[in-house]
Amino acid sequence: MARIIIDKKIMKYAVAKADDALPKQVVEPERSSESNVIRMHEKLERPEVLIGSTYKIKTPVSDHAMYVTINDIVLNEGTEYEQRRPFEVFINSKNLDHFQWIVALTRIISAVFRKGGDVTFLVEELKAVFDPRGGYWQPGGKFMPSIIAELGHVIEKHLQTIGLMRKPQLDEHQQKLVNEKRAEFEARAKQADAFSKSHFPEGAQLCAKCSTAAVVMMDGCMTCLSCGDSKCG
Repeated sequence: MARIIIDKKIMKYAVAKADDALPKQVVEPERSSESNVIRMHEKLERPEVLIGSTYKIKTPVSDHAMYVTINDIVLNEGTEYEQRRPFEVFINSKNLDHFQWIVALTRIISAVFRKGGDVTFLVEELKAVFDPRGGYWQPGGKFMPSIIAELGHVIEKHLQTIGLMRKPQLDEHQQKLVNEKRAEFEARAKQADAFSKSHFPEGAQLCAKCSTAAVVMMDGCMTCLSCGDSKCG
């Protein structure tokens, strides 16, 4: 097999057709056994324009919001193998108390993104970080153990949006059971707080499985109205 020498900087990937000779500046991404895992090269140069999304993080532990921007690179643009991959992340805030670790974290995450491969492990690593001073509650009853953990949830949401991670879904039987129990409970409890930010009944307890304040007593058993988790199985 002839050896191909790349004498130019790599701007982006493209897929060569079977009947065409592979040009020098085109490099096919290395695919592993998992179809969604693509190995990019660290020498991949940043294109002039990247597409991305900006997410707002507003926590009760800070007076200023954080804005997380995740930019994506499009691999094999215009072909059937076109795919968006995260390429870099930026975090902006008026709060300068955490400036050093914010800069360090964005550079490390961006480096992992550019390296390619399975970057979804970042989500669980970030979500597992706990603040020793204690976490906080989001509107709606979801508990966040730290700002870093919420950053992990933001990255998870973005990876789900571009198709690198699957959104958690209940199967047909679980969803039916949750809908039935929710309708039954709402029929019993007519007194609901109209000004409550939570979608679940007032006084609901925290679910250990989905971290949502949605656990109520149903038929003598503590049941979560969000994910369907039940102490009775």
